[in-house]
Amino acid sequence: MGAKVVITCTVTAAARTGTMRNIWSLFAPATQPIPVQLARSCKATRVNNEVLTNPRASYMNKLYSDTGKALEGVLFDGMLIAAGGFGLCGIPELLISAIRDAGTTGLTIASNNCGVDDFGLGVLLKTKQIKKMISSYVGENAEFMRQYLSGELELEFNPQGTLAERMRAGGAGLAGFYTKTGVGTVVAEGKEHKTFNGETYLLETGIVADLSIVKAWKADSSGNLVFRKTARNFNPPAATCGRICVAEVEEIVPVGSLDPDHVHLPGIYVHRLIQGVHEKRIEQRTTRAAA
Repeated sequence: MGAKVVITCTVTAAARTGTMRNIWSLFAPATQPIPVQLARSCKATRVNNEVLTNPRASYMNKLYSDTGKALEGVLFDGMLIAAGGFGLCGIPELLISAIRDAGTTGLTIASNNCGVDDFGLGVLLKTKQIKKMISSYVGENAEFMRQYLSGELELEFNPQGTLAERMRAGGAGLAGFYTKTGVGTVVAEGKEHKTFNGETYLLETGIVADLSIVKAWKADSSGNLVFRKTARNFNPPAATCGRICVAEVEEIVPVGSLDPDHVHLPGIYVHRLIQGVHEKRIEQRTTRAAA
């Protein structure tokens, strides 16, 4: 056993009310330094006899000035991306444009649909950066249909509830789940079947994405998100299932400004934030003649 190394940490309100106190003892070989990031994660004030300057402020800054910087270092060819949104409602339109500009190719994207021909995920289809879609509905995109029928695009159909649950399961650390949805249809082909109480179920696997991109209405600087009305849709489960989650929002407020009961997604799931101006295009506009 190596020498005992002690990290002195700030006492938090939670620590004062629990069994933890302001000393975290960590055993490691004397020649192995304690990672500064680890010390900062427990709000340490001193590590390896070195004082950490303002560790709370330097621990994790989630705010980025633009989408390019927010995606820096996380994009690579052949990756799996989970994207929030339903139709054109609540889609991360700015991050999608940044992925197009980055030129990342061979993408597999899990999303309810693939935007329209010139907006949303449709812009990545136009540039042929998408290799495969894991989707529920694809009827509003002519280029999607053309690429699929010509064999240029792979497609894995999922019922909407199954797709949402696959994302949620991945975010919750569940390898998979059984569902009756899809039994006896093409979505059941090649999947394990099991009988429970006389009913046949399919095994569906959880989705764990390399990157999640989501759109929220409001956030605080620690990443707590609030979605507006139906823009909530696939965004929360998509956010949770990514190894890295980048969120674009309309407004960022100081920590403490959001009522905890109004937070839809805790900031622990969000790694990077950008604030932007959004077009929020209406997919199908229906009007009536003036009286």
